[in-house]
Amino acid sequence: MMSGLARFPARLLLAASLATALAACATVGPNYSGAPSATPAAAGRAAFLRANEATVPNAPLATWWETLNDPQLNHLVTVALANSPNIAAADARITQARAGLAANKTAAVPTVGASVSAPYVNIPATLLNPQATADRTDMQRYSLGFDASWELDLFGGTRRKIEAASARAEAAGAGLADAQVSLSAEVARTYLGLRTRQAAVAVLEQQKAIDAQLVALADQRFRQGTAPMQPADQARAQLAQTEAQIASTRTQVVVLTDQLAVLTGQEPGALDTELATATPIPLPPAQVAIGDPALLLHNRPDIRIAERQLAAANADVGTAIADKFPKISFMGLLGLGGGSVGDMVDPHSLIGLVLPRITWTIFDGGRTRAKIDQNKGAYAEAEARYRGTVLNALADAEASLTRFGSDRIELGKALEAEQQSAHAAGLQQQRFAAGTATRSDALSADRQRLQLSLASINARSALTSDYIATNKALGLGWQVTPATAERR
Repeated sequence: MMSGLARFPARLLLAASLATALAACATVGPNYSGAPSATPAAAGRAAFLRANEATVPNAPLATWWETLNDPQLNHLVTVALANSPNIAAADARITQARAGLAANKTAAVPTVGASVSAPYVNIPATLLNPQATADRTDMQRYSLGFDASWELDLFGGTRRKIEAASARAEAAGAGLADAQVSLSAEVARTYLGLRTRQAAVAVLEQQKAIDAQLVALADQRFRQGTAPMQPADQARAQLAQTEAQIASTRTQVVVLTDQLAVLTGQEPGALDTELATATPIPLPPAQVAIGDPALLLHNRPDIRIAERQLAAANADVGTAIADKFPKISFMGLLGLGGGSVGDMVDPHSLIGLVLPRITWTIFDGGRTRAKIDQNKGAYAEAEARYRGTVLNALADAEASLTRFGSDRIELGKALEAEQQSAHAAGLQQQRFAAGTATRSDALSADRQRLQLSLASINARSALTSDYIATNKALGLGWQVTPATAERR
């Protein structure tokens, strides 16, 4: 008995060695060598086509919002990146993808199980002994067993599954970066909208005061008989329009404040006190670092997502091809047992079994071929999507740079017009003081100055808005705070 036990582990070792040798066979399916370049010429350019005198090809700052020099904005972005539900959801998707990768890796290793049983059997006695005189007999058995199974990855199907799961886990990581890029830009854009409307309310309140004075002057002239009713009605309509603008703009201030609260993971109203005091509209620096197209392709998380999805689709093709070939599996069993509890620890009652098995689907009606074709089609789709993502990213960056350059010119002209209007209003005040112009003329000139102040506020906001859009188009904002890193 013991000599048989000595031979059993040797045979098991021989089978395991054979399995290891077979598992070293080549992996079927196409090897992934990197995504094709969608636009080789663009990727090799040293500069963007729409770069302007305000941009430099230096590597841009990942935390670009800091260049706006607004501490409150910096704080809001930091809080949003740490607390936003969107970031938490993206982080959870990474956890799911990594768990899926770990599950796929377990397919490459044997599974081992253990069992203990103590069955009681009551059967007719004649089944065991036809000469038995008793009607029935009792049997009690005790067993302790260990089993192991392992399917060889002979043609690399499991390795391709692991490869695909790994690529999808990396795509989930890039998805978190993409969420961070979008969130930082959205917080900055919402904050900019808030400050723009707060500045507009301050100007509109001044305009309302002027409109009220114009209404009083028009009424006075009508009562004195020096002017008809029409100018007074026009002045009242102008005042009503200004009051409507103020009401609408104040409503937008409340809505934007609540949006910022939600973006930072807080309830509406949580930032009312913190953001109640108006501050200047943040402006971009005089020189903006934008890098080059090659750096854009590296930074954009959506490009990384598309590339990793392409790699996963490539691995899926290999997984399907592996189903065409035979599968080899091994099952091993060690058991101890007998009619008493002591038999479960008696080496003389050891039972060993090694069962190699080969399965091969000879005919499946073309199911495997169809699956291969389906996965090849998915790969072609992923490749086309990758190319489209790269082209859209380049177009997005070039368009943002074009708008940013144009807005700088528009802001310069708006500031020039505001300065000229302020000068004209000052001269009209002097004429009114000298008695060569009416009070209405002086107020109208001052109102025109305020109108151009509103235009310059909007021009400032448009410039900063396009600066935000440019940084988002460059794929910046995902090298983020320690708070996010701690959760990872």
